[in-house]
Amino acid sequence: MKQPALVTGTLVLVALLAWLGFRMATPSHDEVMNKAVASSEPPLPPPTTTNTDATEVFQRAFWKRPTEEDHILHAERREWADADVLDRWQWFIEVDPSEPLARYLNEQNPFSLSEPKGKVTLPGEPRPEWFPDTAEGFTAKQSMDGLMLFLIQPDNGRLFATSQGRGFAKPAAVPPSPPRPVQSSSAPGRLPTTPPPLPKKP
Repeated sequence: MKQPALVTGTLVLVALLAWLGFRMATPSHDEVMNKAVASSEPPLPPPTTTNTDATEVFQRAFWKRPTEEDHILHAERREWADADVLDRWQWFIEVDPSEPLARYLNEQNPFSLSEPKGKVTLPGEPRPEWFPDTAEGFTAKQSMDGLMLFLIQPDNGRLFATSQGRGFAKPAAVPPSPPRPVQSSSAPGRLPTTPPPLPKKP
């Protein structure tokens, strides 16, 4: 009777150890949330222009002008253009936001960001050296398409933000209009094309 009980106890112990090992090896939900994956797009060529005017980058990023309480630490906007037509843009910014800006971005949420349900998508290389290369330790908020990303430091509220997108489509070449057909004056019509003959004088 003791041997079956011993075998059963051994099996239960093995199963318990296997379950504990699986639980320890499986990352928690928070760990999955903080993991980041780089964008799958190939590296971009060097931008046509790079703008580091902090006020302008801030305004184009957040649709607001910065106040004296918004401390912009780094800002960069890149643009790729072809024959004066904007093809692609990308910006990065690091800012200690004022309370009004933090409420605007978090409570009003003008860009419809939410906590990622899976891994955080970081923008592809090259990123500025001051921009984080991981989402670990940050509160992450991202757009549904993954193109806009906020990384917020929980202890001081410092914000690292980035977004990217396409520019305007190049205008399509308009084909020349076909020439309008010109009706020949010799074409027959309902009216005679020559005057009637004059009567002969007697």
